[in-house]
Amino acid sequence: MIRFFMNIKYNFDKIIDRSGSGDLKHGVLKERYGRDDLLPLWVADMDFETPAFITDALRRRLDHSLFGYTVVPNELWTTIIQWIQEHHEWHVERPWLTYIPGIVKGIGMAINVFVKQDEKVIIQTPVYHPFRLTPEGNGRKVVYNPLKEVNGTYEMDFEQLAEVADDKCRLLILSNPHNPAGICWSKETLQRLAHFCYERHIIVISDEIHSDMALFGHQHVPFASVSDEAAQISITFGAPSKTFNIAGIVSSYAIVPNDTLRRRFYTWLDANELNDPPLFAPIATIAAFQQGEEWRRQMLSYLEGNIQFVEDFCRDHLPQIKPWRPQASFLVWLDCRALGLSHEALVDLFVNRAHLALNDGAMFGENGNGFMRLNIGTPRQLLHRALKQLRDACTT
Repeated sequence: MIRFFMNIKYNFDKIIDRSGSGDLKHGVLKERYGRDDLLPLWVADMDFETPAFITDALRRRLDHSLFGYTVVPNELWTTIIQWIQEHHEWHVERPWLTYIPGIVKGIGMAINVFVKQDEKVIIQTPVYHPFRLTPEGNGRKVVYNPLKEVNGTYEMDFEQLAEVADDKCRLLILSNPHNPAGICWSKETLQRLAHFCYERHIIVISDEIHSDMALFGHQHVPFASVSDEAAQISITFGAPSKTFNIAGIVSSYAIVPNDTLRRRFYTWLDANELNDPPLFAPIATIAAFQQGEEWRRQMLSYLEGNIQFVEDFCRDHLPQIKPWRPQASFLVWLDCRALGLSHEALVDLFVNRAHLALNDGAMFGENGNGFMRLNIGTPRQLLHRALKQLRDACTT
């Protein structure tokens, strides 16, 4: 049962000192950016404190100081099913569900199960870079279906997709909601994609890790829910990790409605013992989905305020940088093309002059050149500091 705690006011302005925690965001700055005196607003976790109802649930289990083999509680699956039904109006049946040890890992596993060495994977750039790196690293060819830029957002290019999708294309990786632009794809778009792929026997992996972070009245639509065609070709990956800031507790899951796909994929996972969650993943997931709704709502409201803060600051002080308003997630796609800088000069501006660590748009695909991805999941004080550093760098 999902419980509400309406009388709690959560503090997203609290600054957390992450030193000594081994966090990736700070720990690899020197290696990845060439210097470590940067304000990190890159990797997709938030700087908000993991909520106490999750920490308390983990602590209660730690009080029982024996950490041997455990069974997966059935409550994990009933909780996930209820959460998805209540938030996304999609009825998921228990046999469709299994644990996976991370979404990028899940993509790699699905590629190895369903895509032969001479077959291809379609991606829609600009998009989360492991969508390219994972198939390439597994020796599969990547086919590009770039998104079309339309009025400060993207649309799918179905005409180009029809041109590049040959009979060797076996799988398409969908970012839903889209990373980095934060698009909640419409039901009509997803139905069209499903029909296209169903007719050509192309499996769709739908990465829906940001599904619970829709903003400004937008609604996430699960790909598998839009039609029977979508359900029959889909592998959906989800997790509470982005929403509740627990990426370090690997708590991902897969949903596969089609019996044939599910049997083939889950048999392989089971044979390699890749579908058995570690001790703390179910505990954190159950706590998040049963007790986290009020925290989630307050967190999303704070993010909306941060996005509006970025929009106002850029309008007033950085008019050559245009933030694209996301419909979901805590990532803002900054259009910096009006600065007229090369890719190298743009990175130099942010890193060496503004002392900021963001993800540069080129890593998401060629059509990401001239953009930077900004993580606004941080206390507003730090966000203000970052934007002032960027303003000063652009005016000196």
